[in-house]
Amino acid sequence: MKPIKIGVIGLGAIGDRLIKSYIEHPQIEVAAVCDTLSERLDTMVEKLEGAKGFTDYKHMLEEVELDVVYIAVPPKFHHHIALDVIEKGIHILCEKPLANSIEEAKEMMDKADEKGIIQAMNFPLNYSPGANTFKKLIENGYVGKLRRLELNMHFPQWPRFWQQNDWVASREQGGFVLEVGVHFIQQAQRIFGKIKPIQSQLELPTDPSKSEIGIFAQLELEDNIPFIINGLSDIAGDERISFTAYGTEGTLSLLNWSALEGGKLGESIQPIEATEESKSLLSNVVQALNGEKAELYDFKAGYEAQIVLEKLRLKE
Repeated sequence: MKPIKIGVIGLGAIGDRLIKSYIEHPQIEVAAVCDTLSERLDTMVEKLEGAKGFTDYKHMLEEVELDVVYIAVPPKFHHHIALDVIEKGIHILCEKPLANSIEEAKEMMDKADEKGIIQAMNFPLNYSPGANTFKKLIENGYVGKLRRLELNMHFPQWPRFWQQNDWVASREQGGFVLEVGVHFIQQAQRIFGKIKPIQSQLELPTDPSKSEIGIFAQLELEDNIPFIINGLSDIAGDERISFTAYGTEGTLSLLNWSALEGGKLGESIQPIEATEESKSLLSNVVQALNGEKAELYDFKAGYEAQIVLEKLRLKE
């Protein structure tokens, strides 16, 4: 079978992480990589043995025949890069958040739809056993009628030690609401449907270039069910992220991305084993490129999450 040729734009922590899975996939060939930092680029090209390296993504799109491009640059660059990729008719896998504004996200979605390209967002929770078991238990009535949904995000420091760079720390395109909250906003939309932001209170540092250090936001799911987001950084303790559904019959939480715990009324909260199988975003992308049925979360999912994100960040 002919290999699927992928080009990667952005070789930071996330791009580097996914390249490892590309190398291991039998149908994927990493044909080209691009990064503006030549030292990082040279290291990756040497590791890949065969991929062409570029510091300008436009040259990559012109010179290499590609089936799909993975966009792993900071959010404010997604829009113009994606539009150039779409214009070439190349399929796209894009990092979250989709863009740096609602308007940019909508144009990316509309242009991709018009061109008829395969489009996928890197929302890994959709493929994880923990998140999918959470979804299945909710759908099977584990908590009964939902009373409240809560997302709590606590970070001893932001950015975290493994993502120390300017853009993740910036108010323009970083912060934990954008970087972490987006995953759970998308999960809430996937499981519970539409979200209506009501009010958002940000705690901001004195430096106007730096991202939020706190958020307390009230949103509503369908049937006026409250959805509360409570986040803090620069606090004592360990990082902890909890996504909790409270219902008439029980409580269920997804903790720190993968662990589950819950209990019925009158019971204590106990760990719950994930029962759903692990899925692969990359395998689903390959299936879609081969014309097979696939589970992908496209630019529409990214756009719908972006609408909520920008209201939480007090951006219209």
